[in-house]
Amino acid sequence: MNCHIEIFMDGRWVTAAAFETENRTLDRGVDGGGWLQYDIDYAVAQLGKRAAELIPGLTVGFELFSYKQWPPVLVDLLPGGAGRRAWLRRMQIERDGPQMDWHLLVKGAGAPPGNLRIAEAVPSPPSGHFRLGFHRRAIIEQGERFLDYAEDRGAYVAGASSVQGEAPKYLLVETHDGRFHAEGAMPDERARKFWLVKFPRGRRTNERNQQVLRNEAAYLEVARSFGIRVGEPLVYEGGALFVPRFDRKVLGGHVERLGMNSLYALANIPGFGAAVHHDIYCRALARVASDPVRELREYLLRDILNLALRNTDNHGRNAAILRTGAHVELSPLFDFAPMFLDPEGIGRVSRWEDERPGSQPKWGIICEKFETLMQSDETRNWLADLSEEVLRLPDIMEREHVDDDITQRLASWIDEVAAGLAEARPRTWR
Repeated sequence: MNCHIEIFMDGRWVTAAAFETENRTLDRGVDGGGWLQYDIDYAVAQLGKRAAELIPGLTVGFELFSYKQWPPVLVDLLPGGAGRRAWLRRMQIERDGPQMDWHLLVKGAGAPPGNLRIAEAVPSPPSGHFRLGFHRRAIIEQGERFLDYAEDRGAYVAGASSVQGEAPKYLLVETHDGRFHAEGAMPDERARKFWLVKFPRGRRTNERNQQVLRNEAAYLEVARSFGIRVGEPLVYEGGALFVPRFDRKVLGGHVERLGMNSLYALANIPGFGAAVHHDIYCRALARVASDPVRELREYLLRDILNLALRNTDNHGRNAAILRTGAHVELSPLFDFAPMFLDPEGIGRVSRWEDERPGSQPKWGIICEKFETLMQSDETRNWLADLSEEVLRLPDIMEREHVDDDITQRLASWIDEVAAGLAEARPRTWR
């Protein structure tokens, strides 16, 4: 079994590579083996060009790459969570399992975020009664026709880094007439803006799930004030969160699709990923980032804020790199919310190697891990100075309209995080 990976370059989709599964391990899904090779014509045209790589480090050439498990860059494209369940319903499959991974890849990876897609999964043009699209109100109310359309077109979580998970999410494009369509259903020249539309995890009547989603927009603005790289403001309306996508840009009537890879894929973590230490992500990021020092500091800022505001669902598919040509940096922050409120009790997923649950990270030790890139004492002082910024978080949260009960619940914890940062300051000996 084989499929073809396309990449969006110079305003069009081109065949970049092919992946072939090992037939005897096909039923093992992403845990099965296979081979990946760049297309010969593509390799000739793009030989050695970093911007043409499927993922940073997978050099364009004529080599046949052998994998004991699927390459993680493909796992990024695979529908997951609520989207996986929707695709299984669409295919009338009652029993899920690893044996369905291949079928989901070649059916559901036709329009994921980023600049890659599976050619065999590209949807055909929509039927006539869906071409008019839907008004924003119909999406908010999740009317029956919209839900039918979403599943028929695969808009219901088409896959990839930023849209896996349990919350219902839709990848939509807004056309110039203000109507919304599944991405891929309309030609690029009709696109005005690209959106990810999210609804609460689980039952919409669950107040905790509603509160998590309602506060995501405010949390992002707190992050902006904290100096973290964020995209456009989010729009929360009627129980739905409209997220402007940063991996799509509409310029002069043309759509630019930026490369996007999860930290799982960047660090070459096979399968669907598990709890991975921050140290592993940071080393992988430092190898490929255009400005490693800047990106490592950005990463540290994000972990400090995740810790202080208890966004506990900080796994490697809730963070990604963004690629513009050969330039590589962390994408704008996404999926940043008060996940400690989730009824399922999500604990802090990613920790530092020597971080113990319930304790503050040893920031001084963390600084020393990167001293070949960043001067240790300078980084220690920078982190210690951030303790004052952390102490101001409750005021920022109030200004950005985070729910009062969230701010109150986090007040003492924020003080602890600030104290932990202050301890990073290097000692002066007399």
